[in-house]
Amino acid sequence: MSKTTPDATGTPPAGDEDLGAAGSQLSTAPEDTLNMPSLGVIGWVRWFWRQLTSMRVALLLLLLLSLGAIPGSLIPQSGTDETKVADFRKNNPTLGDLYDKLGLFHVYSSVWFSAIYILLFVSLIGCIIPRTWQFVGQLRGRPPGAPKRLTRLPAYTTWRTETEPEQVREAALALLKKRRFRAHLAGDAVAAEKGYLREVGNLAFHIALIVMLIAFAWGQLFKMEGNKLIVEGGGFSNTLTQYDDFKSGSLFTADDLDPFSFNLKDFQGTYEKSGPNRGTARTFQADVTYSLGAYGKSKKTIIKVNEPLEIGDSKVYLTAHGYAPVITVRDGKGNVVYHDAVPLLPLDSNITSSGVVKVMDGYRDPQGKREQLGFEAFFLPTYTPGNEVSSTFPALGNPVLNLAGYYGDLGVDAGVPQSVYQLDKTHLKPFKNGKGQQRENLRPGETMTLPNGAGSITYESTEEWANFQVTRQPGSGWALAGAIAAIFGLAGSLFIQRRRVWVRAVRGDDGITVVEMAGLGRSESAKVPEELGALADALYDQAPGAPEPDEDSTETPNPQAVPAERPGK
Repeated sequence: MSKTTPDATGTPPAGDEDLGAAGSQLSTAPEDTLNMPSLGVIGWVRWFWRQLTSMRVALLLLLLLSLGAIPGSLIPQSGTDETKVADFRKNNPTLGDLYDKLGLFHVYSSVWFSAIYILLFVSLIGCIIPRTWQFVGQLRGRPPGAPKRLTRLPAYTTWRTETEPEQVREAALALLKKRRFRAHLAGDAVAAEKGYLREVGNLAFHIALIVMLIAFAWGQLFKMEGNKLIVEGGGFSNTLTQYDDFKSGSLFTADDLDPFSFNLKDFQGTYEKSGPNRGTARTFQADVTYSLGAYGKSKKTIIKVNEPLEIGDSKVYLTAHGYAPVITVRDGKGNVVYHDAVPLLPLDSNITSSGVVKVMDGYRDPQGKREQLGFEAFFLPTYTPGNEVSSTFPALGNPVLNLAGYYGDLGVDAGVPQSVYQLDKTHLKPFKNGKGQQRENLRPGETMTLPNGAGSITYESTEEWANFQVTRQPGSGWALAGAIAAIFGLAGSLFIQRRRVWVRAVRGDDGITVVEMAGLGRSESAKVPEELGALADALYDQAPGAPEPDEDSTETPNPQAVPAERPGK
């Protein structure tokens, strides 16, 4: 088989006018123009629109969007954690003011990020619409006819056969259609084209990007996320006031909350007791009963890690677990002024925990004066003598609760919000015995007596708590579908090549049929010559080569024809 090679630019020589028509429209990409727009408002608007809808600008905007998302990952965001934002501003006042002016504490709702987002959205739509109409026009049309001189194409082969030209063309047409080419007879040649899925993949990729942009925007506007810590036996109703913390999109309202409630009946956590994975959780699940609406029927279910409870558009995840010692506080007269399970926050993988007990109302000192009490609590689920600072196993093996008491003013009446897990000691004094500050280790059922008849505190038992996260992401399904479609579309546009094949069969001056085959791809690739060779080899079986002409023949042979060899070899 003989082939010609393209010039250095990868395009056929410019001397063949009809080759430009045959090789055109292998891509639906809009053509760039070097003509400057005419002066005036309309001219500049057209120029701006062409620039905005060009692929170069779309890629640039996509890059800017990716770069703009980096500060949202590195800098605390007000919509995610207000406490971290406040701490950052306090520790970095100058930088905090600069970030605030630039909108870096709320990147995804800032003006500049929204501008990039909207421009990218418009650019993609402006790219897709003309390409789609152009591609539809190509699908409705037929592959262009063969150029006059097929020898100028990148892949080319020829041979002579005694088969009639009409039979060769019919065989070529049937062969190309069998190989899934769109083919038709055009004069003395068969024109065929294949690889339309490349443009389908290209368009699918861009449409998928638009779907993802819409899904992300929709999700950010209407999302919600809230956390609730529940002790065994406690419950939750899906209202704003029930959440420990709650954040949502700018268009989300309380009316969008799904009406449901659930109760935590039991939490089950088991752990490896030996081996290299000692302490690793084996069972981590919450037994709950839930109901829809105010009068819904109660149902039982189990919530596990990564196996949420789905209710309407909301998902309830199990995210954390800990212990809540049951504490009873009595005054000097023996009256119970506090009795509750106090959730403590884990500090390590063995659930060494800490927290506070706050007695805000009902307590009076031995002189009858109204006062408030506070206790720092440090809890070890499995206490091992000699290790006073941490638990040696996450399960309740040998629980010990360490308590240190304070009295005075907790500061809760000042109107300043404070954490339920921290103790403000500004206006508190520690309880002291003869050896200094009183701090004791208590086991379940033991009592610590406060000095000077101030009362007592008893560690009754230990309950378990679980933290649940309720989320709602309305656009997550569309975003996932868009991402999958984008991957397949990009793969199709990268690995599928659009190519055209022509087969010409005409009778020569000596009465022998001359068969010419040529192929043209959108870009240089070894696949086009290989595929053309395979097609020529299959067609040669139906139109075998004729014997070589005598050496005395006056016919000038085609220098690119190799009739002695089988095409494709």
